[in-house]
Amino acid sequence: MNVLAVTGSTGNVGGRVARLLSAAGVPQRLVVRDPGRAPALARTEVVRASYGDAAAARRALDGVDTVFMVSGAEAADRLDQHRTFVDAAASAGVGRIVYLSFYGAAPDATFTLVRDHWATEEHIRASGLRYTFVRDNMYADFMPYLVGDDGVIRGPAGDGRVAAVAQDDIAEVAALVLQHPGDHDGATYSLTGPDALTLHEIAALLGPDVRYEPETVEQAYASRARYGAPDWQLDAWVSTYAAIAAGELAGVTGDVEALTGHRPLSVAEVLERLGR
Repeated sequence: MNVLAVTGSTGNVGGRVARLLSAAGVPQRLVVRDPGRAPALARTEVVRASYGDAAAARRALDGVDTVFMVSGAEAADRLDQHRTFVDAAASAGVGRIVYLSFYGAAPDATFTLVRDHWATEEHIRASGLRYTFVRDNMYADFMPYLVGDDGVIRGPAGDGRVAAVAQDDIAEVAALVLQHPGDHDGATYSLTGPDALTLHEIAALLGPDVRYEPETVEQAYASRARYGAPDWQLDAWVSTYAAIAAGELAGVTGDVEALTGHRPLSVAEVLERLGR
């Protein structure tokens, strides 16, 4: 029997994946940092481990055939944590990793955190483990959080477009892959919504009082300096918008529909589900 481990079950996408697998009757081992936050689901066991704790990760993954690896929380050392976890998986005898990566992962991506995803993918490739990479575009569910307290979205995205994808669609794809992982070995899937929108168009969907004001990169850094965030975090915030301006998040793919058999949710449909 294929023993499946799922990380990130306390989060938005990982939690959706765990619930879908449980509903499908698939046994799973939930690997979490805090067992008290793990969802209570049928046919699951809960083990404690963090990505940066090699010994705990090896114990948690002992006997596992396939692990669903959600990218870790944003941190200065996130890539090091990822590498530690991948090495622990290989040491524990895991057969394959299904990694939740990001759309357009590349070493020179404008969005700085996407470079970490590429480096993680490369480390998985070099590990000798079988793999599947599920690269999602920006979350459609996250669009309301771009709006400031004054009802304005600000950032250096220009008139660039983003093919934002629903977390429900990402989770459905991942759950389908995990139920028949051998069918997807070596595959890379790029998940998007059905269309690519400008932030002007997204602002209009968010409400009549919401608008988008383009910034220059310099203005974006200045407007965010008051948060006192470390440099790597500021770079990530600003480069998210710069990647949109560069056209790196605009391409629409058919991967969601090819895998699930249905059209992906649009930003408007996601907002409707959220009651916006």
